[in-house]
Amino acid sequence: MKTTDTPPADATSDEPPPVTKTKAAPGPLEKPSEGQTLNFFSHGMLILWAFMVVMPLLWAVMTSFKTDRDIFSSPWALPDSLHFENWSRAWTEAHMSDYFLNTLIVVGFSLFGTMLLGSMAAYVLARFEFPGNRFIYFLFIGGMSFPIILALVPLFYVMQNLSLLNTLPGLILVYIAYSLPFTVFFMTSFFRTLPTSVAEAAFVDGASHTRTFFQVMLPMAKPGLISISIFNFLGQWNQYMLPTVLNTEPDRKVLTQGLVQLAVSQGYKGDWSGLFAGLVMAMLPVLAAYIIFQRQVVAGLTAGALK
Repeated sequence: MKTTDTPPADATSDEPPPVTKTKAAPGPLEKPSEGQTLNFFSHGMLILWAFMVVMPLLWAVMTSFKTDRDIFSSPWALPDSLHFENWSRAWTEAHMSDYFLNTLIVVGFSLFGTMLLGSMAAYVLARFEFPGNRFIYFLFIGGMSFPIILALVPLFYVMQNLSLLNTLPGLILVYIAYSLPFTVFFMTSFFRTLPTSVAEAAFVDGASHTRTFFQVMLPMAKPGLISISIFNFLGQWNQYMLPTVLNTEPDRKVLTQGLVQLAVSQGYKGDWSGLFAGLVMAMLPVLAAYIIFQRQVVAGLTAGALK
């Protein structure tokens, strides 16, 4: 009698054992991180700030193409047509062309003199040790904290004694002296971040101090030069107090004086469209300079952060 062997119940088989899924315990609800909240708040504030800055500029440009009647009847509406005669009238009848030319002459020469003298003084203070180095450096810093309004009266008499009152060269010299403290302070810190090995290699090759400064160190300081040039350009272009006190000749006035005269002149009364056209004329070079060089400005401000 034959018997058949049956495998035991616990024998292994080729099929894998069933996998049982276990549910994870429910965790706490995820909350937005503090970084996301701060990021949302900061972006909202930036958008609000941009709106507050851009809207007056756009409104001024829009108003410059309106008639006087449209400015008061519908100040927030778009102009029905572009009145370019407002710009031509302000350019010719209000003598904005003369003011613009005077401003270009004064700011151009003063900016060049400020950057040349300021960079030379900053290079010496940053690279050379001599008795009185720190005293001269802090003297320039003290000039930054000195209110210009306190120097107007003695400055007026000094300019009068030097026969420079009501002249463009005198105004150029005053602008240079007014802008030098901040230029020296900024460029001194920038020159200290530049490597000394390049200048030492130039000296070994036989270069003089003058050649090393103009051909080696000054090109390396280009980002800082561009940044401080933009700041000086903005400050000198918008300067009003100094030319008002030191430059009273009608044919030598600058743009800021011309705009004020345009607003209060009885011969130009009621011409609000011409006033806004002149305002936009004075504003466009500043906006163009910043838009063109905005990357260089940021690069110059952050170039000295990392060595």
